[in-house]
Amino acid sequence: RFLCLRSAICAQEVAAMGRMHSNGKGISASALPYRRTPPSWLKITAPEVSEHVCKLAKKGFTPSQIGVILRDSHGIAQVKSVTGSKILRILKGNGLAPDLPEDLYHLIKKAVAVRKHLEKNRKDKDSKFRLILIESRIHRLGRYYKKNKQLAPNWKYESATASALVS
Repeated sequence: RFLCLRSAICAQEVAAMGRMHSNGKGISASALPYRRTPPSWLKITAPEVSEHVCKLAKKGFTPSQIGVILRDSHGIAQVKSVTGSKILRILKGNGLAPDLPEDLYHLIKKAVAVRKHLEKNRKDKDSKFRLILIESRIHRLGRYYKKNKQLAPNWKYESATASALVS
């Protein structure tokens, strides 16, 4: 932990969490608006937002893609401020949540792409090392999600069947 002195009057404590497989300890992040109520100019109601979210999920968009589309096309900055629940909770309530959590899905997709690259380029030692790091993150995340009961207790990542999970 670092003590960040902005001025003589106030001292702000900033906890810097390190990255998993590199040296970065970046502290930049986006800030949520202070007010938790939806903006006064937003005339869309909570059921309409939930309906939009479900419609986009049925088209095959991930929760983060849905958030980006709603922000950019419909002017809904925070779905939670309008509906009271987050996008993934809305999807779970309607039975549209993805089988795999999104971050785990993208790590598996990346591992499959690196493995495919290694089939063509067998001598690429750096990619082989990076694949080991990616797969260790997959195993760690899988352990976390099994502990929090978001994955089945018998779920196991296997590189042979991984391409079937992300196709």
